[in-house]
Amino acid sequence: MNENVVEKEINAEHLKKADQQYYFHPTTPLKLQQQSGPGLIIKEGQGINVTDVQEDVYIDGVSSLWNVNIGYGRQEMAEAAKQQILNLSYSSSFFNNSNDKVIQLSEKLADLTPGDLNVSFFTSGGSESNETAFKMVRHYWKLKGNPERTKIIALDLSYHGVTMGATSATGVREFDNMITSSAPGFLHAKPYLTDCEKGDKSHLDYETSIRGIIEKEGSDTIAAVILEPVQGVGGINIPPEGYLKAVRELCNEHGIFMIADEVICGFGRTGKMFGVDNWEIVPDIMTVAKGITSGYMQLGAVLLKTELRDELAEMSEDVFFHGFTYSGHPTACAVALKNLEIIENEDLVGNAKRMGAELQTGLKYLEEKHKVTAKSRTIGLLGAIELFADRENEKGFEPSLHAAQQVVEECLNRNLLLRPLAFGGINAVALAPPLIVNKKDIETIIERLSEAIKAFENKVL
Repeated sequence: MNENVVEKEINAEHLKKADQQYYFHPTTPLKLQQQSGPGLIIKEGQGINVTDVQEDVYIDGVSSLWNVNIGYGRQEMAEAAKQQILNLSYSSSFFNNSNDKVIQLSEKLADLTPGDLNVSFFTSGGSESNETAFKMVRHYWKLKGNPERTKIIALDLSYHGVTMGATSATGVREFDNMITSSAPGFLHAKPYLTDCEKGDKSHLDYETSIRGIIEKEGSDTIAAVILEPVQGVGGINIPPEGYLKAVRELCNEHGIFMIADEVICGFGRTGKMFGVDNWEIVPDIMTVAKGITSGYMQLGAVLLKTELRDELAEMSEDVFFHGFTYSGHPTACAVALKNLEIIENEDLVGNAKRMGAELQTGLKYLEEKHKVTAKSRTIGLLGAIELFADRENEKGFEPSLHAAQQVVEECLNRNLLLRPLAFGGINAVALAPPLIVNKKDIETIIERLSEAIKAFENKVL
């Protein structure tokens, strides 16, 4: 064994032990981390690949956390950050101050967003964006003379973040179960009851629909409805045609704000600039993060209609007492501007649509080839395939088997990073590669996933 290999192994072992001793991981089995250390220690990224400290190279098939849209290692992104840091690394937007980059980014977002979502409030990420949206709509109703309109309706299996309000809005129970109490005023509806949202009261689930909940609670108590155009963490759940339009019309009917959580879907992921563009609807508020910088800097935003901002300004006599230290961070905004320039110049939204079709073809191939796979779906470069013990009858594997996790681990053995989704009784493997992928990349991802599924089948069948 040569000296370089020995040195790398010593370094890797040191990092592993230091990780166990000093680093508290987010969204991680803490006992596993303490017993075994980190699964991977990544040190480099280039294109769609990442490299660990032992020089093993992996295809990142989920864009890390669905966010590295333009891929890793872009020189122009580093230059944008460097130049902005040299010019103005940080500047506060409190007390009516501003900076040139936050203004330019706000103007750019107004150009990209649908309808009249022309006003931006900046945060550091998705959870903060959703938390801000909740406070904003409640503040609006208070100023409007309707302080009782505080309730937020979200969907089962939705994911909106991990701050207190965002956790309470999240419809994946595991996130809520870790705490002893939730923030008040959050309700959950069963998703995708299109006929119910249109007013069909004969449906057995009518009372658990958004419309049913509004009628039960009283529309004069509801501040907003929040939903993801496509549910991510909950299983890559794509709404049926007509659903989002029905929710939009329902909110209009009752004067309720519609909030679209575009944290995962935004900036090209679904083959459109924003997820709602697939169904040609315009929410009152849109929350974004992740793809706005492709993970190169921490940034999120709340995008609201001009009319809403104007009403708030007209009704406000006091300071808007909400803001974050890094709201409108000039370096993050400069990075976002360069990221959006790359997305547009390289037609990555169009590529997501084209390669999404290739991904769907590949997933359909896996359904035909394997005995445990079914119900694949994609929209742009956001997809999933489910695992079944008996796919003809859609009978799932026992939860204790952790089927999706096993397949993902087999993918890891083949240098492919994917993500298991096992909420709400499903076992699915999620795919969301960077928007720069080509046909050959998709073929490689499908080939390695196929090998992983075969290895899993050999264990359980």
